[in-house]
Amino acid sequence: MSLVLLVGIWAGLLIRRGSLRLGGALVSALFGFLLASSKMAPGVQDILDHLAREITEIDL
Repeated sequence: MSLVLLVGIWAGLLIRRGSLRLGGALVSALFGFLLASSKMAPGVQDILDHLAREITEIDL
């Protein structure tokens, strides 16, 4: 399951619960798009890839 889908579901649940208003969600999405096109994007992607690998290695 992709991280984008998980974050989208999480944001949807927060909006539905009233913890995150639509305006805040739109600003967060815009920030994400701007961050993805910045010079910081490869570093952020490396961190997220590392976290994903660590999470998948957890034995429950």
